[in-house]
Amino acid sequence: MSAPLFVSLDGPKGVGKTTLLEAIARALRLEGHKVVRLSERNHDPFRAQTMALVNAFARAPCVELELRICEQLADSRAWISRHVLPNQLPGSIILMDRWYASDAAFRRTVSFADIQRLNLERGVQVPDLQVAVITRSGLSWARAQARRGGLRSTVLQSAQDHAACTDAFEQAMAGQGWLVCRNEGALEVATAQVVAGVRERLKARADG
Repeated sequence: MSAPLFVSLDGPKGVGKTTLLEAIARALRLEGHKVVRLSERNHDPFRAQTMALVNAFARAPCVELELRICEQLADSRAWISRHVLPNQLPGSIILMDRWYASDAAFRRTVSFADIQRLNLERGVQVPDLQVAVITRSGLSWARAQARRGGLRSTVLQSAQDHAACTDAFEQAMAGQGWLVCRNEGALEVATAQVVAGVRERLKARADG
């Protein structure tokens, strides 16, 4: 049996990652694929330490503390890469809600090049398909505010912060080779785009 195909969905808050992930999972299952949905947050064995650093950074932002957050997240992903991803069903499609690419939307002082380096040096698994989900910042801000729990962010507290992180993410994704999904219209359109990207990766693997 072939190894799972690893797909991550990344982007700022409110762009619709989780809703899109659910729709993609349904579509792929209808095509007969085995789909495993994972969330970085739910499999982080160091979640308490991570959030302690994030909360400290929110109270007193500084470069050193943000770097520690990046290192902690990279350590968590390395653990997931070693202990969670290899245990998924052979031949399945793993859909991950956020991976290291999402750090580009939430970090202020650590460059995305440094974030990538930290993760790759620790052996964090690179997804077979990285999907950058984007919208206009005003739309994603409105979506996030409309959710039952609101924005639910320790780091982002204003529309201005959100616009800045949206710009940072779009700049970071340029030239990365990710599948860019602008999720501003019908959910079916965005779903079809990502499912087509998954099919391409599966075909390339089969032909390879």
